[in-house]
Amino acid sequence: MSNETVLPALRSEMPPCCPPLSERPLTAEEAERTAVMFKALGDPVRLRLFSSVASHKGGEACVCDIADVGVSQPTVSHHLKKLREAGLLTSERRGTWVYYRVEPTVLATMGALLTKAAST
Repeated sequence: MSNETVLPALRSEMPPCCPPLSERPLTAEEAERTAVMFKALGDPVRLRLFSSVASHKGGEACVCDIADVGVSQPTVSHHLKKLREAGLLTSERRGTWVYYRVEPTVLATMGALLTKAAST
């Protein structure tokens, strides 16, 4: 049984949330969804944790492998929870450890947002 957590707004089967920022102005809904992702990454500790998970060998990381970011373990847990709530990470408990993965569409979605729209 998996304890995976993903917010419905950013589930992997959903299409990327938004067009490139240079393509057209975002709708209010697109801006809200995008802001949640970037707000979660606006904290340096969260950004380091997200980067640690995203770059970890095998595409997932045990909390025991990524907790050394200069803050206490309860603070690491708090920041990881915020990243999960924003739909950026999924998690699964295995025994006493929790393993984190970047939600599959997140990097592609964020990359697409920040790329220049293709000229037609």
